[in-house]
Amino acid sequence: MMEMKSWHRHYDYCVPTTIRYPQIPVHQLLNIPATYFPDKAAINFYGSEMNFWDLRSSVWRMANALANLGVQKGDRVGMNMPNTPQYVIANYAAMCLGAIVVNLNPMYTTPEMKYFVETTGLTTLFTFDAVLPNIRQLCLEVDIPRVIVAKPSDFMKGVPRSTKQSLDLEPKWHHFSELLEGGTDKRPRVQVTPADPCMIQFTGGTTGVPKPALITNANLLSSTFMSSLWGTYTTDLRAIEKRCVVGVVPLFHVYGNICVMNWGLLNGATLILIPRFQIDEIVSILSNLPEITYFPAVPTMITALLNHPKVGELELGRKVGLLGSGGGPMPQELIEQVKDLGIFFSEGWGMSETTSNGVTTPLLGLKKVGSIGVPMPDVDIKIVDVEQGVEEVKRGEPGELLIKAPIVMKGYYGNPEATAEQIKDGWISTGDIVVQDEDDYLFIVDRKKDLVIAGGFNIYPREIDEVLFKHPKVLDAVAVGIPDQYRGETLKCYVVLKPGETASSEEIIAYCKENLVAYKVPKLVEFRDEIPRTAIGKVLRKMFREEEEAKLKAKA
Repeated sequence: MMEMKSWHRHYDYCVPTTIRYPQIPVHQLLNIPATYFPDKAAINFYGSEMNFWDLRSSVWRMANALANLGVQKGDRVGMNMPNTPQYVIANYAAMCLGAIVVNLNPMYTTPEMKYFVETTGLTTLFTFDAVLPNIRQLCLEVDIPRVIVAKPSDFMKGVPRSTKQSLDLEPKWHHFSELLEGGTDKRPRVQVTPADPCMIQFTGGTTGVPKPALITNANLLSSTFMSSLWGTYTTDLRAIEKRCVVGVVPLFHVYGNICVMNWGLLNGATLILIPRFQIDEIVSILSNLPEITYFPAVPTMITALLNHPKVGELELGRKVGLLGSGGGPMPQELIEQVKDLGIFFSEGWGMSETTSNGVTTPLLGLKKVGSIGVPMPDVDIKIVDVEQGVEEVKRGEPGELLIKAPIVMKGYYGNPEATAEQIKDGWISTGDIVVQDEDDYLFIVDRKKDLVIAGGFNIYPREIDEVLFKHPKVLDAVAVGIPDQYRGETLKCYVVLKPGETASSEEIIAYCKENLVAYKVPKLVEFRDEIPRTAIGKVLRKMFREEEEAKLKAKA
């Protein structure tokens, strides 16, 4: 049990300072709604629904079908699917057997997929029809004994169901729906404990090669309960019969896995599954929902939604109970727009290695502009010097954030060296540079690897990002340190303008000069149509740096 910490005074009245976590594996959460709300919709997929009783039955049938194919405890099972009913069923089915789910972005290229398959040694892959060309090429390069192919529309009422023949699957491959029908509807008897690993979540790869974070049942369960209890004040006000969670954040990322899928089971909420983020489609779906209990999102999604011409018709302030933001910082102007709607919101910080959670802002309590909030229940922190990573810095000084909590991963799969480098005595190095103020609130200064040293000055690009976001013509922007012969590094900013706006590099630089000290002002500006980000909205600064490095090599 964690001792009382000074930041606990900021918790909302109903949030515990420590949690007694159930000693069960994650998939057993499904028993709660299946027992008490068997006829309630567990999933809503473009208007087609599946209740909790049928969802549990489907999970058990798929688990038994996988067991018949030879899947055993500890086997790695790849999930290469978007937010669909098949993802939910396959995820919990694999966990029923004690297998380890390997989350894979459906947008990965064949070379990327090959790296992930070889790194984890996965022997079963769930995928879907739209990416079959990539999967066929992948299977020519690596051996995957079991490939199971789904067609998302098979779970939509009124749509003809596909078959193995209609999808022209390879002879040894399996069709999801046909495999599901062949499974027996009884509880698998595999012994799975909280300490058993159940997921491999690859890190975002924003600063290097993605690493496989090995997450246990206890990690996932702890993170789910932290998320749920943090928002209890708002979400418990909505009757369970009406509870729902918007599932547009990818389930193949730990944020969506925790805050959509597992949160939905624990709270008896209907998962409104949306397999892609297309703003017009999102607006249409939201317009047909009478109320939304919880809407986990990322800043880019929120920006697109609040700037849509039809956003006023949605009356989001009347229907959204709780808006969550993660995956990257919310610009101040965006926070003000959310406040204008009167929506309860919480902005949080987490990473794959901490099972999505760690630090977040209270719903009813003190909020500070630019702060990610305070550590969540059972989370302890240290802020240490950036160079050595040992000595704790003085209050108000920047240092690297270290975390100790039940949500910290077991380690990097198959890489004890990287694990030992990242986790020491239970403390994980986050790579984020933060400042803790006199009220215990944390402010992220920047990523340790994004720090720019120009002319001897330490510059944190996020500070420049915030200034750029305030420009009335700017929709999106990012500042990046690029090589410079004279200064070592210099700042370049990449800017996306709002539709219909025009601006010059000189105009952007002049605006920065008005709002930043001279050494922080970007020297170069490049206008882009979009800023590349990960599936959950993290800026891929490394892509811009690699572009500039390639240009320099080409000139040499």
